[in-house]
Amino acid sequence: MSQNGSRFDVSSGWLDGAGLRRMRRLAGRLPGGVELYGLLPGGGIVFADRDGVRELGPEREFLRFIDDGQFAHYLVGDAATSPERPSNATVKLGVVGPRSAFTPHAHGGEHFVLSLGHAACGLYDADRAEVTQVPLVPGVMIRIPEMMPHSFANRGGAPLTILAANTGYGIDHEDYAITAREAERRSAAASGGGPAEAEAEAVIADGPLGTVPRAGTDFAALAAALRDIEGAQRLRGTGTTTVRERLATRMRRIASALEVPR
Repeated sequence: MSQNGSRFDVSSGWLDGAGLRRMRRLAGRLPGGVELYGLLPGGGIVFADRDGVRELGPEREFLRFIDDGQFAHYLVGDAATSPERPSNATVKLGVVGPRSAFTPHAHGGEHFVLSLGHAACGLYDADRAEVTQVPLVPGVMIRIPEMMPHSFANRGGAPLTILAANTGYGIDHEDYAITAREAERRSAAASGGGPAEAEAEAVIADGPLGTVPRAGTDFAALAAALRDIEGAQRLRGTGTTTVRERLATRMRRIASALEVPR
C-alpha cells in the first residue's frame, strides 16, 4: 500500500512466491460470500475470496480514519452507523501510519482495540487527573469506556494494523470522535456563547459537526482533558520501540514466512 507515495509502504514480499500461491489455493476453495483476511507482519492486509487475492489499499477499500493518512476498512456496520441507524456495533480494520498518532478524542460509545503491532494508548484518568500512557504489543486488546478521552499511537516504523470494535457509532456520526475543538464548541453552545468563527472552524473528525450537545456531558471538562492529552503527545511524541520489541518484530516476520507451506 502507498499513501501520498511514501507514507504507507508495507511490501514485505509475503505476496510473492509461496505466500501468494497459498492464498490463491485457499481462495479457490472458498464458498461464495466467504472472505479471508491476512494481516501481514509488515502492516499490510491481504484479502481473498473466490474471485481472487489482492492487497487492500487506501486507494479503494479504505475510508479516512480520524485523521488524514490513517485508514479504516469496515467489517461490520458502516460509517453511517448510529443509534438512529443501528447495527449494534461497528468492527473495522485500521491502518495507522508509522510513528504517528490520532488526534485525541472521545467516542460516544465504548470500544475495543486489538493491536497487531507496537502501539501506545494515551488515556485521561479522571480519578488521578492525569494522562496515563499504556504501551501495547501485538495481541493485546484494550477496552476504552464511553466518552473517555484518549489517543492511539503507532510506536513502530512500519504501518500498524489494528482491529477496532465500537458500540453504536460509525465515523460519520457526530459523536463518533469528539475532539477538543469540538468539545469546546459544544461547551460554548451549551452556555449560549462563543464566537461564531469558532463554530465555523470547528471540525469533528471524519463527520459533520454535532448540533445538539450530548446530554449529561461536561464538554468544558472533556475539552480540558483532551488538551492535556495533546500536551502529553507534544511532550512525549508517539514513543519508540525497544531493542527487544524490534528483535521480536524480526522474529515474528521470520515465523510468518516459515508458516507458509512450500
